[in-house]
Amino acid sequence: MNIQGKVALITGASRGIGRAIALELAKQGMKRLILVARDRQKLAEVAQEIEALGVETTIMALDLTHSINVNIAVAQLWRSYGPIHLLVNCAGVAHQNSFLQSKLPQLQEELSVNLMGMYTLTSLIAKRMVSQKKGIIVNVSSLMGKVAAPTMATYSATKFAIVGFTQALRQELAQHNVRVIALLPSLTETDMVRDLNLFHGVIPMTPEQVAQALVIGLQKDTPEILVGWQSHLAVLCQRLAPWLLEIIMQLATPKKPLPDAAG
Repeated sequence: MNIQGKVALITGASRGIGRAIALELAKQGMKRLILVARDRQKLAEVAQEIEALGVETTIMALDLTHSINVNIAVAQLWRSYGPIHLLVNCAGVAHQNSFLQSKLPQLQEELSVNLMGMYTLTSLIAKRMVSQKKGIIVNVSSLMGKVAAPTMATYSATKFAIVGFTQALRQELAQHNVRVIALLPSLTETDMVRDLNLFHGVIPMTPEQVAQALVIGLQKDTPEILVGWQSHLAVLCQRLAPWLLEIIMQLATPKKPLPDAAG
């Protein structure tokens, strides 16, 4: 896809990977970037950086879990700015706990944002892309969508689900000239992970590295973009020696005391 002169919508654009992707796309010559997140002030700050690069921006403070508001917003955006050529689903939340310490509200938030929010927006945009017979949808999963991580069970589950959703959607929409891509970064240095206990031996990536990998992937006909050598090594190890990967994950997992099983 030649992204110059095109319109892109990025969720989770106020920080982290979403912000980095928005800035990288601006450098590549997008015509307009539509930035979506819940924090209007942070969105305005990102928009100011992008406009300094000569790219038009639109910000929309939106909670993706409110489907009616999302529906109205997409209709307004399409009417005001014309077709959206690229959708990047980057909004997400993560909670880290041993499974025995996990709480239902945390699971519900991860499911609501990581899956249902993505589903709602993708459904609305995909139907319009199909009608215009072109478009690209990028769903940001994670290496944890390929290799599940202890203490991140529910987060891993949502990221595995995103990979499956992306694979199915890719096959369904291919006949309509709509590409669907999964972006799978390894641990990335963002606000979201600063409160997590990092896995031993894992070297965090920068959001800028992830954004650059996406731009390169958009220029190729690749269904999945694994980012970083650690991601490629982990997936290869899982394929060839899953028993070894399990040992490595056990050694790398941050040690936290588990609650008593007796109740």
